[in-house]
Amino acid sequence: MNHPAPSLLKATFAIVRKDLAAEFRSRELLSAMLVFSMLVILIFNFALELDVKVRQSVTAGVLWTTFAFAGTLGLNRSMAVEKDRGCMDGLLLAPVDRSAIFFGKAISNLAFMLIVEAIVIPLYAMLYNEVRIFQVEFLGVLLLGSIGYIAVGTLLSAMSVQTRTRDVLLPILLFPVAVPVLLASVKASGGIIAGADFAEILTPLNLLIVYDIIFIAVAFMVFDFVVEE
Repeated sequence: MNHPAPSLLKATFAIVRKDLAAEFRSRELLSAMLVFSMLVILIFNFALELDVKVRQSVTAGVLWTTFAFAGTLGLNRSMAVEKDRGCMDGLLLAPVDRSAIFFGKAISNLAFMLIVEAIVIPLYAMLYNEVRIFQVEFLGVLLLGSIGYIAVGTLLSAMSVQTRTRDVLLPILLFPVAVPVLLASVKASGGIIAGADFAEILTPLNLLIVYDIIFIAVAFMVFDFVVEE
């Protein structure tokens, strides 16, 4: 008899493999996210003609603004493609736990966002001559913030994809809910870049971890009800 955990894991990673294979064939999603991110970075680079100290203070805000908007674009297109091609109905009819769909989509969306971040951060460092972002602590905060943002974003994109105004509705729903994750990420990232003591960034870091756990748990519990509607 098969245990539920292995079957859940198998279904989850089957969805991840499907999404990654489809994306690497078409490159539609990653291309849109990368072009958008690079445009935002270039606009900030030419708009913020600041001295080194002030520029350092806005680095975290600029990066997280870029990643938030690019992530929203990716979330929207990821679910919209499933809906338009009729794949979402197939996923819902599959004899697997609905949470496998959530975790599969969330992991693939997170992978896309991390790929974009891995390309954008070196570009930003080159334009701004900012080397402090290449720290293990900064990359850890980046991962935690991305996980929280994608967790709630995947849930809300599954909810908004059923509507006609999905392109407009997702940002309206997502940004207010994701504000705690973004604020904690910016605060922690900014402290690390500024060379603050660990005690100073401990509070936003703890908040980020707590929000990640809460968002993942809530999304896991209500995803089944969301996709049933």
